[in-house]
Amino acid sequence: MSEIAAKAPTRPRRRLIVSRLMPYLLLQALIVIATILGLRLLQPSDPDDFAVSGFSLREDGITRPVTLPHFTSSRYSLADPPLYTGAFTFRRDQAASGWSVFLPRFSNAVEVAVNGVVVLDSRRDANANRPDRNTPQIALIPASLLRDGSNEITVRLFVWGPLRGFLDTVYVGPDTALRPAFETRTLLFVTLQVVFSAWQSILAVILAIMWLMRRHEPVYGVLAVAMVLGVMQAFVPAPVPPVTTSRLAAVLLASAPTESALIVMFGVLFFGWRWPRYGTLLFAPGLVIFVVGLIAGPPLPRVLFLTLGVPMVGICLFLMACVTATAVVRRQDAASFTIGCAVTIVLTCWVHDMLSVFEIVTNERIFVSRLSYSAMLVAIGAGLTWRFARALNQVDSFAGQLVTRVREAEERLKASFAREEERARAAALANERTRLMRDLHDGLGGQLVSIVALSERGHEGATITDAARAALKDLRLVIDSMDDIGGDLMLALGSWRERATAQLRPHDIALDWRVATPQGLPLHPELRPWHVIQIVRILDEAVTNAVKHAQARNIEVTIETLDGGQGPYGVISVTDNGRGFALSGNGETAGASQTARGLRNMRSRAARCGAVLDLGSNASGTRVRLQLPQVFPDSDAAGG
Repeated sequence: MSEIAAKAPTRPRRRLIVSRLMPYLLLQALIVIATILGLRLLQPSDPDDFAVSGFSLREDGITRPVTLPHFTSSRYSLADPPLYTGAFTFRRDQAASGWSVFLPRFSNAVEVAVNGVVVLDSRRDANANRPDRNTPQIALIPASLLRDGSNEITVRLFVWGPLRGFLDTVYVGPDTALRPAFETRTLLFVTLQVVFSAWQSILAVILAIMWLMRRHEPVYGVLAVAMVLGVMQAFVPAPVPPVTTSRLAAVLLASAPTESALIVMFGVLFFGWRWPRYGTLLFAPGLVIFVVGLIAGPPLPRVLFLTLGVPMVGICLFLMACVTATAVVRRQDAASFTIGCAVTIVLTCWVHDMLSVFEIVTNERIFVSRLSYSAMLVAIGAGLTWRFARALNQVDSFAGQLVTRVREAEERLKASFAREEERARAAALANERTRLMRDLHDGLGGQLVSIVALSERGHEGATITDAARAALKDLRLVIDSMDDIGGDLMLALGSWRERATAQLRPHDIALDWRVATPQGLPLHPELRPWHVIQIVRILDEAVTNAVKHAQARNIEVTIETLDGGQGPYGVISVTDNGRGFALSGNGETAGASQTARGLRNMRSRAARCGAVLDLGSNASGTRVRLQLPQVFPDSDAAGG
């Protein structure tokens, strides 16, 4: 049962794979057919009216008639190259247009002579002898060499293997008739390939820069290296034999299989898979060709390239086709479809070239895989660059959206901050209004009630006058506490000093004012009016007690700043020289209840400000010491 349950989920998965793979394979089959038809339809048309196909061939000491196009029997023929001898007819009335000899295709190099005089030697142009370039050649025939009637033309074919030599049909005729066919072939097989290679070099630079900026994505660097190898094959001319060294040829020959292996690596990394360790074996043929080319001389590197390099290119193309097919099944995206179609086209062109190598196709030897390979690399590079540009656009769009959202959030934050600030201002006003109402009620309100009660009871005017003065004093205290002192408590104490001096003068009590430290008291930016009024009322209470109960003749106020190790704090001391009073064990007065109530009010006010009130009294006098906090509290909740 468990085996049946395990097999059940695999059936829908297989159906899904088949449903995705079959349309893709059918599409690739159509692409193969279209590529074959395209290779047939894109074959340039040559001027058959001027074709010279009947030649006699002298090769290996044997002369025999042949018909072009023709494959030689020898693979290496530099000392005694095959010699093709033919004839063409020229009329004097055609001399005005100028005549040329046109060779569409040959391998590896040719020397053409008309009536015994050499008019073309492709060995002078290194790029003309490359089999992957399909380079045509054309040369004007001087009018002095042409004879009316039959003329002899000879073609020496230099072959340096490992493939057998090939000579396509030779055309001799008016230059105006042959030149269009030559220019068409040059455009298709030379110019177009150079354009692709130039574009490829630009993309290689762009991809290299992208890889340098994004080291964590090696896919860009791998494709850039592959493109550099392709550009090197396109623009570095191969040495023309005979040469004393084959090092450059070894590098060029080894670059083709190495480039193909890099393309497979690119495909694996591009689709998000890990490169397997055994994948490095794909680079072995290119390394072998390179090492052998540096050590041994020709023709061994070319033989190794034919037996190792060319098959490895096909294997890499097949692996790349499998990778893209797997990606299509899994991803179903445009990138995998596009790369898969490009690989199919290149693989079809490679099969076409193999048919020419093995001479299954005997009427031509046109290699198109290099051209299609360059086109594929350009397409892939352009796709990567487009994807990178699209990613940059997405990043820019996201950045723009982010900026817009940040601005919107900033506006909302500003609005919220304004609301909170307005709410805090309203709360502060409400708190200040409540404090004023409480202060007026507790201070001025009580004094006014006392005045009304005294007047109703018929007391003397002096008593009412004292009560009115006390009420006025309390009103001034409330008003003075509203002044902005900038956190400097010394300003408020200066105003209090003037009032206290005026209060003590009728009682012949001297007020000694002593500031023990230069700065007086520390600045407190957090100081609020209700802090000031509590401190001033404590000092008023201390002075009033000294006047009423102590019978003192002198009152000393000391102001200083001390440092307890955790920061500076202020201390205000009020000391009189009157008669003291007895204190109980808890620091309260042992006497009158009114005096005890006054001291409790002083302690309560000190607690609201976060201050500490210390009371000491003996026969020599009384001292009230108020230790201010380092930081005043925001509210008076501490006071209960």
